[in-house]
Amino acid sequence: MQKMTATFSRWFALALLLMALPALAKAQSQSPEQMIRDNIEGFMAQIEGREDYYANNLDELKALVNDSLDDIADFRYIGASVMGSYFRNATPEQRSRFADVFRQTLIDTYTRGLVTFDYDELRVLSQQRAQRHEDQASVDMEVVASNGQVYPVSYSLRLSDGQWRVVNVIVNGINLGLTFRNQFDQAMRDNNRDYDAVIRGWAPEIGVDELEQGGDA
Repeated sequence: MQKMTATFSRWFALALLLMALPALAKAQSQSPEQMIRDNIEGFMAQIEGREDYYANNLDELKALVNDSLDDIADFRYIGASVMGSYFRNATPEQRSRFADVFRQTLIDTYTRGLVTFDYDELRVLSQQRAQRHEDQASVDMEVVASNGQVYPVSYSLRLSDGQWRVVNVIVNGINLGLTFRNQFDQAMRDNNRDYDAVIRGWAPEIGVDELEQGGDA
């Protein structure tokens, strides 16, 4: 399997984890930790040994990724969070359109790198933090790169309609939700608070240097 550059593959550590959630929604009776563990194993089983095939059939992988997110990631909630204070003045149509655009840009970006990310292991930690609220939870994981470097990953989940849904991810101490929110804020400033222009040009990015250096989220 063709290897990506070290810096580019770090970015797709997040992609691999986020896309590893299949469409089968889990009941409230299943713990968030077990849901994440089962879903990662299930998704990886679908692409294991087919990396070359998907590398040449990205539309099929994109459809698989899209289905994987359908019932598990709360993109309406994420979109509102990323828009931050701007959400209040956006029209319902703009709010809905941004959520759709935000989702699609992530799917397109992640799909291109998913089949080529060079990793050795994904593991859900055996010791998890206590759940503070009945409708909120976090699940801690690690991505072990082929060079032995370990990247901590933490999912934030909320209970919605009896199902746990992912609403944020922290990678190597970098809070992605907060990073995207800052990017949306900057785009609004750069475009004189023109919602439509920002939505049309939305292309979320995480600085490679940020992920390499980590943070303290």
